[in-house]
Amino acid sequence: MRQAPGFLWLVLACAAPVLAAFAACAPRVDPADLVLHNGKIATVDTARPSAQALAVRGDTIVALGTDEQINPYIGEKTRVIDLAGKLAIPGFIDSHLHFMNVGETKLELDLTKAKNWDDIVAMVAEAVKTTPPGQPIRGRGWHQEKWDSVPVPNVQGFPLHDALSKVSPNNPVYLTHASGHATIANAKAMALAGITKKTADPEGGDILRDKNGNPIGTFRENAARLLHPRPGSMPEPTPEQAAAHAQKVLALAVQECLSKGVTTAHDAGVGFDTIDLYKKAADDKTLGVRLNVMVISGNDALRQSLAKYKMIGYGDKHLTVRTIKRILDGALGSRTAWLLEPYADLPAGTMKIEEGVHTAEPVSRTGIETMPVPELAETAKIAMENGFQLAVHAIGDRANREALNVFDEAFKAHPDKKDLRWRIEHAQHINAADIPRFGQMGVIASMQGIHCTSDGPYVPLRLGAQRAEEGAYVWQKLMKSGAVVANGTDAPVEAVDTIPGFYALVTRKMKNGQAFYPDQRMTREQALKAYTLSGAYAAFEETIKGSLAPDKLADITILSKDILTIPEDEILKTEVLYTIVGGKVLYKK
Repeated sequence: MRQAPGFLWLVLACAAPVLAAFAACAPRVDPADLVLHNGKIATVDTARPSAQALAVRGDTIVALGTDEQINPYIGEKTRVIDLAGKLAIPGFIDSHLHFMNVGETKLELDLTKAKNWDDIVAMVAEAVKTTPPGQPIRGRGWHQEKWDSVPVPNVQGFPLHDALSKVSPNNPVYLTHASGHATIANAKAMALAGITKKTADPEGGDILRDKNGNPIGTFRENAARLLHPRPGSMPEPTPEQAAAHAQKVLALAVQECLSKGVTTAHDAGVGFDTIDLYKKAADDKTLGVRLNVMVISGNDALRQSLAKYKMIGYGDKHLTVRTIKRILDGALGSRTAWLLEPYADLPAGTMKIEEGVHTAEPVSRTGIETMPVPELAETAKIAMENGFQLAVHAIGDRANREALNVFDEAFKAHPDKKDLRWRIEHAQHINAADIPRFGQMGVIASMQGIHCTSDGPYVPLRLGAQRAEEGAYVWQKLMKSGAVVANGTDAPVEAVDTIPGFYALVTRKMKNGQAFYPDQRMTREQALKAYTLSGAYAAFEETIKGSLAPDKLADITILSKDILTIPEDEILKTEVLYTIVGGKVLYKK
């Protein structure tokens, strides 16, 4: 026993070099700014599909692994979020929405909940009470196919303006269809715009009229542009007022997207002035949500200004402008989607008479070509010349075919240009012969799962059963062709809410509980990828976002439930708990 202390000293003396060497070899890391731990992290990264914890330094992920592996990154100043078993995923990427319109709808009448035309008239009547005479009243979200009764009288299912005009004689009223492809105006609005029985339909649009040729108040596609008041007929806001309004709208859009877990939004078509607004917000570090912006303009303006507006990752990767947007047709709900064959519910000749109101012969039984195809072909040339991606709004099968034809000609004319990733926005109704072309040509299908379940009840009526089954919202058929399908909401056409969008992708269940051709639904893993990594790919950003991996941006959404494993009927009960952009918590429930 008297020898023990000496023996112990000898052991320690011998072990000291070994311990020192071990300490020298042990990994030493600088503290992270943010650590998420004790949860399930679905990375959408094939190299490491899942993790328990991750560490963020600055705006970038530095490590993923188990709690034990990430614990060394926790320092005195590290913010630690205990996931408590909750699910963290890459931040949702909404691949198609209208960002400023999302904000605008917060300041307008919300018509999405109206059960019928009488509800809308009552809402406007209530708004008149608090709106000074002469000031406009705006609303958005009505959809005649989703009302519980057909308005009487009507033309092609659209109401006459008389009841609306009666409750709002001194205020111009502008009510935008949920799709954005039609507008109802009252008599005051039409008078301010100088619209009469003699007003001609514009190219790419039509004015719905009664049997005597009088406008009923519904203006479809390009005809809605006619509603702009004549100069001097209404007071114009001052530049200061306009700027303040734009700032408010932008802030509301940012707040709404963050609250739904959206970290990146693809803004599907704005003018150069709006891009200026976004750039200033990026400079002021108030943009919050990352934006991939599509420029929408005529070819002359594109040639003049496009090159100087191109930017990639501006403002700490918050603003990218590298895409041109053009609109080739309308929407199915307003019967303005451009089809190869006539609408099944719009037969030739005079339509059914509703309460004595005779409908006029429709301008086209196959929808509306909102811009000439040669003009789109010219846009394709401009895109090629300037190194821009081209995104074309095409909903009907004719519009999809024409867009693919334009793409094909442009690709063949420039065989040296690779990895173009041109997009068709919506791609809702495709002829069976054209589905394989998406994969063969590398065309991205930028679609909206929520449109399938929202529009599903009337799609077979518009197209007939055969066309609906063959080519309506054919996600699996497109993916099997090799095409990338990116998901979005088209907000404010639909709410920017991500959870119903995910639910629609994996169930295709309509409100009546029936699934719309369920063989085309996505697996949950496919749906998550469509809402994250595929959206990043559609914007050439898959190397910096869309999945959670070291050196990628720390754009993360934390959910209250594991949407990858819970029963289907629980998905819609899921809430967004945190939205993290660039390692900063910008939303917390």
